Amino acid sequence: MTETGESVGARDQGDAPRGPLWWTRRRSAVLDVVLALASGAECAAQGVPFARDAGVPVGLSVALGALAGLALVLRRRWPIAVVLVAIAVTPAQMGFLLGTVGLYTLAASEVPRRIIGLLAGMQGLGTLVVSAMELQRNVGRDDYGYDPPAWFVPLVSVLMSLGVTAPPVLLGLYAGARRRLVESLRERADGLERELSLLADRAEERAEWARNEERTRIAREMHDVVAHRVSLMVVHAAALQAVARKDPEKASRNAALIGDMGRQALTELRTMLGVLRAHEGKSAGSAQVPGGVSAGSVESERPLARVADVAEVAAAAVVRGPAEGPGGPAESAEGLAGGSEESGGPCLRELDALVGQSRAAGMPVELSVEGEVRSYARRVEQTAYRVVQEALTNVHKHAAGARTRVRLARRAGEVAVLVENEAPAEGVRGAGLPSGGNGLVGMRERVAALGGGFVSGPTEAGGFRVSAVIPDRG
Repeated sequence: MTETGESVGARDQGDAPRGPLWWTRRRSAVLDVVLALASGAECAAQGVPFARDAGVPVGLSVALGALAGLALVLRRRWPIAVVLVAIAVTPAQMGFLLGTVGLYTLAASEVPRRIIGLLAGMQGLGTLVVSAMELQRNVGRDDYGYDPPAWFVPLVSVLMSLGVTAPPVLLGLYAGARRRLVESLRERADGLERELSLLADRAEERAEWARNEERTRIAREMHDVVAHRVSLMVVHAAALQAVARKDPEKASRNAALIGDMGRQALTELRTMLGVLRAHEGKSAGSAQVPGGVSAGSVESERPLARVADVAEVAAAAVVRGPAEGPGGPAESAEGLAGGSEESGGPCLRELDALVGQSRAAGMPVELSVEGEVRSYARRVEQTAYRVVQEALTNVHKHAAGARTRVRLARRAGEVAVLVENEAPAEGVRGAGLPSGGNGLVGMRERVAALGGGFVSGPTEAGGFRVSAVIPDRG
């Protein structure tokens, strides 16, 4: 008489056909109609002896009994009313099926327990009284002269009352508790499913955020590696064009510097792409490749590996160029890049070389270092180096030839850098380099990622200042 978990789940999803009126299923409606007809027939049949004993018309007694029995069809909608009807017809010795099914439905419903106990007690009391009266009358009519003890009638009446009332109430309470438990488990399962769905969505969002962060980091590294070298190459190329005929010796030096910087840029680019290719190779090695997939298709799915191969071949060819002899720019490029490869990136020891490159490009740069020589975490030194590098690149772009001051302060627990340039001379144009506006943003993000402070802006004299303080928590 209770709904199963599958039927309730199907009903909630709209898969099960709904019954008429208040019934949730057609099967429930059919069951209630059949029970009501059986109860109506029982009460109608019991109305005949009641009419004879009470002296009322038989037709009226049968009609009232049938109407009372048919009230069982309302048991799911109004279980309290059905039980009250059963209590009302108890003195007429009618409605055994009506009372039993009504009490079961009442106990299995969501009616408060005190109301269930009250109505069950009233039903039991009515059954007890009627049973005791009927037994007393039947015992008094005994033709065999049997005189039962005094406790016989009360005991049998109590047992009959309990037998009619207790089983349906207990079974209904069990069915209702079981249904509530199933509903609670279903709600908990639905809640867990929603939580898992939310966790999956959050995991996907975190993965997307991590991918975006990695793309930003790679773009920033590419910008730092290429922008500074290419900017200096453009400046030297302009100088080479200006002095190519007037001063061949200076033009040769500028050409050598351009080649040197190009090799350095390719070497750093090769190192970074090599790291990306190694990481991608590990990811691809951990995944299973389905049979029948050619090596070319797998390689095409890893474009970074192909880019790294091309960069490595180009850098190796340039560094081992035949035009360079011992001690030439090729060896100096390898020497400058060697420290970066060993330490995983540029460090503060290379600031002299960085400033020297800007001086060679015609920029008057002054470098001052304060504090004792200390060793900081690799990320801290690399970030400080990149800040100075990007600031000098911006000077080349927007204030070519302006006097610039670079200050490095080594402190206990932090490192501070300051790059400040004066206003460019009147009539002096910049190097004509494109600017995407990402340099200052990248510097700020680098410093903020380490918990440091970054400030940039124009000075009162018309120049520009970039400063950063980077803590060393390593």
